[in-house]
Amino acid sequence: MLGSGGSGKSTLSCQLSQRTGLPLIHLDKEYWRPGWVKTPKAEWRKRVEEIVKGDQWIVDGNFTSSLDIRIPRCDCVLLLHYSRVTCILGVIKRVLSGLGKTRPDMGRGCPERVDLGFLKWVWNFQKNDLPKIWEQLDRFPDKTVIVLKSRKQAQKWLESRSFSKQSEKTVV
Repeated sequence: MLGSGGSGKSTLSCQLSQRTGLPLIHLDKEYWRPGWVKTPKAEWRKRVEEIVKGDQWIVDGNFTSSLDIRIPRCDCVLLLHYSRVTCILGVIKRVLSGLGKTRPDMGRGCPERVDLGFLKWVWNFQKNDLPKIWEQLDRFPDKTVIVLKSRKQAQKWLESRSFSKQSEKTVV
């Protein structure tokens, strides 16, 4: 599942995992070490390769530097393409409800926080990161890509789906 910070990737991924029974991997939980320390790039790429070796999974998170590993192994890509205002409000809501606490989808020892750099990243996601995502997706025209443009549309999509053993087994 891809999309800007604050778009609700983790929430929708959890709902999708509950509906499908597929295992859910939160990339933030895998990447961030205690104290918000980044995993070194070579180690990170190896970890992502391990994650997508499984036959069934849902991966929640952008990390555009690893899309070249994840997209070839997935059946479907869900892209939350929400307005920047929706995403900023999502970040604010998340921070207000969990400031100083570590979310279940985040690495151990990484309490909720917000800074100007993160808010700028969210605000500029469509301009800076979305083109990189589309560039990667264009390399794999055989992949199913579902673009959801609002929380309401995402919920309608989720509720309208009939998940069976023949449906997607791997979702980025």
